[in-house]
Formats: sequence, C-alpha cells, structure tokens
Amino acid sequence: MIIDGRKIKDDILFEVKMGVERLPFVPVFCDILVGTDPVSAQYVRMKEKTAESVGIKFLKSEFPISITTEELVEAIDNLNRVPHMCGIIVQLPLPVHINRQEVLDAIAPHLDVDCLGSIASSEFYNNKNPIGFPAALACVTILGSIGIDLKDKNIVMLGQGNLVGKPVTHLLRNRNLEIKTINKNTENTDDILLNADIIISGIGQGKFINGDKIKKGAIIIDAGTSEDNGGVVGDVDLDSVIDVASYVSPTPGGVGPVTVAILLRNVLMVGQNK
Repeated sequence: MIIDGRKIKDDILFEVKMGVERLPFVPVFCDILVGTDPVSAQYVRMKEKTAESVGIKFLKSEFPISITTEELVEAIDNLNRVPHMCGIIVQLPLPVHINRQEVLDAIAPHLDVDCLGSIASSEFYNNKNPIGFPAALACVTILGSIGIDLKDKNIVMLGQGNLVGKPVTHLLRNRNLEIKTINKNTENTDDILLNADIIISGIGQGKFINGDKIKKGAIIIDAGTSEDNGGVVGDVDLDSVIDVASYVSPTPGGVGPVTVAILLRNVLMVGQNK
C-alpha cells in the first residue's frame, strides 16, 4: 500500500490552522533565500502558499548571492526582532563562500523551527526542545499513521545524516525501540536490509532500494531525494518494491508534504509559547 503523505499533511495543517486562529496575533514565518536557484525558489513558494493557507503571515527575505556571512548574520539579527516572529529558516544550500553554521546559529534559538542551529539541535538531543527536526518528525509521524505495534520490530535507519538519520534514530530510541543504523562504513548492508521489518531511508541515492533488497511485507519510509533527468526521485524504486512491501511512502508525495506541515506546526508552537 502506498502511504498518502498529502492526506497526513492535510490533517496536520487542519490542526495548525485551528491553533493559529486561537492565537491573539498573526504569527510570522520567515524563509531566507540567498541567490536565485530555481529549485530553492520553488521550495520557498511552496512554503509561502502553505503557510498562508493556515493563516500564518509569510515573510520572504531574499538576498543576492554576493552577500557576505557577516551581512547575512546582521540581517538575521534584525529578523529575530520582527514583531510576532514565530519562526525563521534558511533555504539550503547556501553559496559556498558563506559560513553555513554561523548563519544558522544567528537565528534566535526559540525561533529555530528547522532545529539546525547549534543550541536548538543540542537541546533536541538532550530532550529539552519541544521543537524537533521537521523531516525526522515527518518520518516518525508517517510510521505512526500505519497503526502497527513497533515493539520487537526489526527497524533499520539507512543513513545517519543530520536532517533525517541521526534525529530519527534519536526519536525512536527515546521510545525504547531498537534501531539498527547503516552508514557508509557499515558492512553487510544488503543482509541488514533484507532482514528489516521497517526501513527508513535518507541517503539521497536515487532508487537505491529495490524489490530484491527487502523482505516480503517490509514497511519502507523514503526520506531521500535526488535529481533525475530534471525531476526528483527518492531512495526507493517504487515500481520495484510495490508488490513486495506492505507499506511504502513515495517520493514525491510522502515525507516531503508532511515535513512542511510539521515545520508550520513548529511555527505554531512558538506562537503558543509567546
């Protein structure tokens, strides 16, 4: 069965819209775009449309590709003080001449709804931050939507990146679940995947997982994205696994829409704590 991430997204956004309507002010959400990359610009427009659909004011801050790290940090410092600001994110990737972490750390920790700044990230891993990494939370939310008992399941996390692999592993272990992790140095990867009841993948290798690499009835959550002939594909070869897996979240249409919804839920949570 293909998991409909758009349906899960709509359910989350309905709750976000109700929450926004109960706030005594209109929350502001800012997405920072440096340069004119068309793919990044498309993602920003999609977030703008979704934010406005639930009553969140969207502030798009665009800067030329020539901007320096110092200038961008100063601009973010000003954005931190915008009235009713409830969330700031930076559209990645940034130009190579910009210090990525310095820019992300310029976002006030309580406004860091992507959880990519050093303080917000550290608090997440120390279980002190109610806001988490949106993509990782999306994977866990999709897994929860299936309604199965995860106890005693053989769960495998493919990849240990900062956006998906590491935070997903943390979230599931916090639930006292055992989870095997696979990184580029892991041996016997094929055997581990073939014995997995649940595979969550975030390696960004197009169609890496096919029907021959999974066991009958496996559940697959695809959080990977990569470009393919001008389009976007996931880590999973959907056509190959559809008759083998019991559930699979596709890319696009799976983790991506849920990630945006959870990002805006994070914005709402900031507003509720003001």
